[in-house]
Amino acid sequence: MDKHNLNGKTIAITGSSKGIGKETASLLKERGANLVLGSRGNTTKMTDHILELHLDVQNEQSVKSFYEQAIQKFGKVDVLINSAGVGLFDSILDSSTDDFDQMISVNLRGTYLTCKYFGKHMEKMGKGHIFNLVSIAGTTPLPGCGGYSASKSGVLGLTKVLQVELRKKGIQVTSVIPGAVSSSFWDNIEPKPDLSSMIPVESVSNHLLYLITQDSGAYIDEITIMPPLGIL
Repeated sequence: MDKHNLNGKTIAITGSSKGIGKETASLLKERGANLVLGSRGNTTKMTDHILELHLDVQNEQSVKSFYEQAIQKFGKVDVLINSAGVGLFDSILDSSTDDFDQMISVNLRGTYLTCKYFGKHMEKMGKGHIFNLVSIAGTTPLPGCGGYSASKSGVLGLTKVLQVELRKKGIQVTSVIPGAVSSSFWDNIEPKPDLSSMIPVESVSNHLLYLITQDSGAYIDEITIMPPLGIL
């Protein structure tokens, strides 16, 4: 039996309309998972195995509705992948306070809210797996990444506390820390970086599939995925 077959598993993904979220959704669909896909660009669409919903992770009511509709449709959620994120880059002294606030709101507050609602559900089930997409910028000081690094460092800290709080309740929480990924994340960023040396986005989604389908008996708290040439 193919251990990567996900028939019967329900997986919720935020930020599912682009980048890592979109690529991961496509891969997990091929593997037979039930998918609950949230994105600001989505409108409600439903098939037997896929529920697409509008989701603004900054808004608690939107997150609550996303969670409630997921449970109403599939009865349970086994895996949450927090992929929603925004990056706006400038030196700290020249940066916009509004940009800083947005990154904290989307990247950190949004992760907190989804973990809160789906974590409570997993606690009742006595099992589940949460993946929080961090960034190498959350562990390494990079020029121009002040607000982004602050938000992602916060996600890493939040994840570490969740690991301690939820481990004995049967819930695994994993920090996924990729270096630069060749994805739509860079579409609106100028000057455009060299994407050719970055991690292919499908590589990150394949790593997520590998982690989702690991045998029980050990928890993976953190994984760092780097481009072949290191930090770009």
